[in-house]
Amino acid sequence: MNIVLQIGYLLTAILFILGVIRLRSPATARSGNLIAACGMGIAFIVTIIRYHSFSLPLIGVTIIVGAIVGTYAAKKVRMTAMPQMVALFNGMGGGAAALVSIGKLHSLWTHGISSPGASISALFTVLIGSISFTGSLLAFGKLQEWVSGRPVTFGGQKVVNGLLLLIALILGVVMTISGGRQDLGMLWLYVIIAAAGGLLVVLPIGGADMPVVISLLNAFTGLAAAATGFLLANNVLIIAGALVGASGTILTQQMSRAMNRPIQNIIFGAFGKLATAGGAGGVGATDGVVQTATVEDVATILAYARTVVIVPGYGLAVARAQQEVRQLMEKLNQRSVTVRFGIHPVAGRMPGHMNVLLAEADVPYDNLYEMDAINPQFPQTDVVLVIGANDVTNPAARNQPGSPLYGMPILNVDQAQRIIVLKRSMNPGFAGIDNPLYINPKTSMLFGDAKSSLSHVIRALDEV
Repeated sequence: MNIVLQIGYLLTAILFILGVIRLRSPATARSGNLIAACGMGIAFIVTIIRYHSFSLPLIGVTIIVGAIVGTYAAKKVRMTAMPQMVALFNGMGGGAAALVSIGKLHSLWTHGISSPGASISALFTVLIGSISFTGSLLAFGKLQEWVSGRPVTFGGQKVVNGLLLLIALILGVVMTISGGRQDLGMLWLYVIIAAAGGLLVVLPIGGADMPVVISLLNAFTGLAAAATGFLLANNVLIIAGALVGASGTILTQQMSRAMNRPIQNIIFGAFGKLATAGGAGGVGATDGVVQTATVEDVATILAYARTVVIVPGYGLAVARAQQEVRQLMEKLNQRSVTVRFGIHPVAGRMPGHMNVLLAEADVPYDNLYEMDAINPQFPQTDVVLVIGANDVTNPAARNQPGSPLYGMPILNVDQAQRIIVLKRSMNPGFAGIDNPLYINPKTSMLFGDAKSSLSHVIRALDEV
């Protein structure tokens, strides 16, 4: 029986790895997700067989309830709320790892077993898992706008965070040394401190940096799961946790580079508190002349272009206008207009947000260009159509040293011959910083809901 269990765990690990490999491309991501889900199903079955002392009816009810909730949530969640869902699920993973470790420590101490190795693994999991749990819940609240997306800071905040970490380390050392000779009060104090630390770490981080924070907390959850695997001598947990931890860490680094901001600056810099209207020392979008355009103007400009680059952003996701974007592309293709899509690494609210939206509308993957590939093409582009992508097209990142965005790589849409921007209003983007692109003489603004505006442009094209 042990051989069968080990083979089951090995198969699970293989499926997890294959699933992650296939997640690298939008073309294979759906099958990769299904493969990983099958691996998780096998892990469920093998674990139930291994720990047969559990109540099977209770486990069955738990699995059914969890499956119903997960299926309902996945079907009902809008693409604009996908980052919140990722944050919530990630927090649940960290919380689960922490609870398992608390239970293991309770079992060891109840039986008077002193195991420094197990104590270290468990306490590390409790610390990281609790931080991930509360931090992810707060990130969810900020993205859902239940909590202000602005950074919340107070005097001596870093000192308080440092003291909490120091106290947690001291408690951890004391509990490890004393083994099973202390009551659970110290452990619960440790949990409370770790949970408070998660809140205090995320509280001063602005909404613009939240995708990076979610990715970092995802890596924390992976580390917590791997440490739980060592604690329980479970190879599948170790492998799954290592995969999540490594991928989360790599993704966090890539996003930090895309924003040209070191991770320590994101965690400790309170980016949003500098994001005042007009930027820092820059020209506010409301300080110059904004040129507006009609639907007919936009249709005419697009119809007589040779090359068009569409830059999608969060405004596209909010309006759920991906189908209209595909229809516009097809209309322009019929006129022999070359249409490409420029995708910034942190467009939207999480990496790959725009890719998923466009894939959902059956936009060909070959038409999607990453930032480094599309930027050299902008000077030869007749028209750029920007749909709500505010911060990732802000020229202040290149030429205004006083701006909080300065140094962040952007899509150089201002180098195109004409720029058309679809926005609801002149309100700044997620970072809260005005965009000088909107007063560029080459820019025309079409105000309104992106879905409605694109629908009208598509109809107007038939009359051009």
